[in-house]
Amino acid sequence: MKRIACIGEAMIELSMFGEKAQLGVAGDTLNTAIYLHRTAPGLSVEYITCLGVDPFSDRISDFITDHGVGNENIQRIAAGSPGLYAISTSQEGERSFTYWRNASAARQLFADGNFSLLETYDAVYLSGISVAILPHAVRLSLLAWLNRSPIRLIFDSNYRQQLWDSLKHAQEVTSALWARADIALPSIDDEMHLFAETEDQVASRFVAMAKSGALKRGARGPLSLGVEVCASYQPAPKVVDTTAAGDSFNGGYLGTLLSGKSQAQALKTGHDLAAQVVQYRGAIIPK
Repeated sequence: MKRIACIGEAMIELSMFGEKAQLGVAGDTLNTAIYLHRTAPGLSVEYITCLGVDPFSDRISDFITDHGVGNENIQRIAAGSPGLYAISTSQEGERSFTYWRNASAARQLFADGNFSLLETYDAVYLSGISVAILPHAVRLSLLAWLNRSPIRLIFDSNYRQQLWDSLKHAQEVTSALWARADIALPSIDDEMHLFAETEDQVASRFVAMAKSGALKRGARGPLSLGVEVCASYQPAPKVVDTTAAGDSFNGGYLGTLLSGKSQAQALKTGHDLAAQVVQYRGAIIPK
């Protein structure tokens, strides 16, 4: 495994602290790309998205390269701009999010139906957010291309109801991507919400698929998929911010697995990294 493309939406993050605001960059698949590169610096990890030609798009592009992830195949769209979201925190510490992403340039990913760029990679990493932001016709074209291609697919459903045009489309597209995925990285809560299943039903469904991967279950640790692993996992001693917990698990797990190490090692690396991340504020912790 040499070249991996992580595909999705990178956004400008506005964190509010009283009357002050701090600018940052965030995105689920981008978070995973950064932690994947940190875990396995010998792999070539690149990010694919669409940005505008504005200063905020430049900021995102620079952020990506500063973290060692390739940006050579990011498309710049003159009339586009990145999405934005703001985080505000109540006196009780509860966080709330406000999004401005309907006109995000990332929604124009693969608008021409040409996926030939992906043929240059050994694997592609997608999340439910990656496909939810696309028009349904583009989702179906991407699925058709993936079903014709031998490329290795890594998928995390990362379900966000407000991004989908319908529950039916979300269920159909997600199910099709699970069927095609070579490495499956579902989260128990997302799958329960999307398919109205219990924890046991979700676990049984993924075990029956016999896919390689991991079912993320938060502090309890992952359930191994494809290979039986009996292990216990220590929860984080404190939880400050759960942002990017699943994304960092994915990066640690994939970086270890794709470097040729065992499933047990990959599961432990992913869990331990996520347990570190939740002890910090923000998606990307210091190296």
